[in-house]
Amino acid sequence: MTTAFGRASEDNRAALIGYLPAGFPTVAGAIDAAKAMAAAGADIIEIGLPYSDPLMDGPVIAEAVHRALTAGTRVADVLRTVEAVAAAGVAVLVMTYWNPVDHYGVRAFARDLAAAGGSGLITPDLSPEEADPWLQASGEYGLDRVFLAAPSSTDQRLATVTKSCRGFVYAASLMGITGTRNAVSGQAAGLVRRIRAHTDLPVAVGLGVSNGAQAAQVAEFADGVIVGSAFVRRLLDAATPADATRAITDLTAELSAGVRRAPHPTASPRAVS
Repeated sequence: MTTAFGRASEDNRAALIGYLPAGFPTVAGAIDAAKAMAAAGADIIEIGLPYSDPLMDGPVIAEAVHRALTAGTRVADVLRTVEAVAAAGVAVLVMTYWNPVDHYGVRAFARDLAAAGGSGLITPDLSPEEADPWLQASGEYGLDRVFLAAPSSTDQRLATVTKSCRGFVYAASLMGITGTRNAVSGQAAGLVRRIRAHTDLPVAVGLGVSNGAQAAQVAEFADGVIVGSAFVRRLLDAATPADATRAITDLTAELSAGVRRAPHPTASPRAVS
């Protein structure tokens, strides 16, 4: 992911990070959608690992995940999706709750994710204090590890989270579940500033961005803009696979234009290690 953020920084803009769950509307359909997203301008793609108890997911993503699980989507399908998208030339992360990784075997998951071309994991329910097996396995296989920081995080907590991250820091712009909103949280910029006091890693903001105008707003102060529910909604609303591809392409193009709309003031001087 260092390369993806570095390219965005060279372009004086934020990186666009899109999320889609594996297995929805089908395994092949998710792969096609992710490839369309990559072709239309996404810098990094998160592939969601469907899980039966998605605590952070709002109703849109939860519905898609439910359908993926009902259709029988498994970890092997997630890894196959990662492999296909990585082959398209875009950085790919897996967004997953910890239980499936623990059940699969932490070292085995790291090994198989690296073999598939994955860049790392985003683990919303794993705290750094409980992450020793993952820290060791990710180090062994050269994978990035992305932990979440929230507006309620104390400075001490931000120091702990950022120290454990590699790749970037995920700034959850508000408390609550995922889902599109009419406006970007007013807490987001302040949280990014607080995180940057503890790390030189890129900081990407997620939760609530659904259109180009919001992406442009976040790109003014963050190194990355994360969009999930808005993409999944396009898939839920699509009547045919062709409609799904067109909808994903159109939204990605809008968001990609948004992160390029105005110069990104923090990108040029920032480290991306």
